[in-house]
Amino acid sequence: MDKLDLETKFTTDETGDIEGLAWPFGSADRVGDIIEKGAFAGVKLPLTMLFGHDQNEPIGVWTEATEAADGLRLKGRLLVDDVVRAREVRALVQSGAVRGISIGFVTRKAMPRVGGGRTISKLELLEASLVSLPMHPGARVTSAKSAIKALGIADALNRATALLRKGH
Repeated sequence: MDKLDLETKFTTDETGDIEGLAWPFGSADRVGDIIEKGAFAGVKLPLTMLFGHDQNEPIGVWTEATEAADGLRLKGRLLVDDVVRAREVRALVQSGAVRGISIGFVTRKAMPRVGGGRTISKLELLEASLVSLPMHPGARVTSAKSAIKALGIADALNRATALLRKGH
C-alpha cells in the first residue's frame, strides 16, 4: 500500500463533523508524485478514517468523496461519542496541532515523471488519515470550525500588529 501524506485544511465541530482537501490536483507532493483528476473514480464509501495511518486507530469515517476542480474533497465524522481517541484527535485538530490529511492507496496505473516521482492516473483509495505533517503541502483540513478559523484570525492580527510596530 502506498501512503501519501498531505497537509490539509479541515475543520471539526463538537459533533465531530470534518471536511478537508485530501489531495490537491495540479501540483506534486514532497516526493514528486502527482495524482490526476479521475484517479479517484470509484471510491468506496464509507472510507475508513485513521489517525496517522495506524490501522489499530480508526477514529471515524469519511462519508463523502468528491473530485472537485481543485482536488479530492472529503467529508466525514470523527466518532467522538463512541471512541476516546476520536475525542483526543478532535482536540488536536481544534487546537491546530493536527492539520493534515494523508491518503493510503494502492496504485493501479502510473507513469514515471522526469526528475522523479510518478503521475498516477488510477488508484484504489483504502483510507484517509488525519496527520500532523502531510506529504502534500496543499492537503489540509478546511473545516474544524472552532480552531482553524480562530487560528487564521489570530495569525492575521499578529501580522497586522507586527506591521504597525514597524511603522507601516
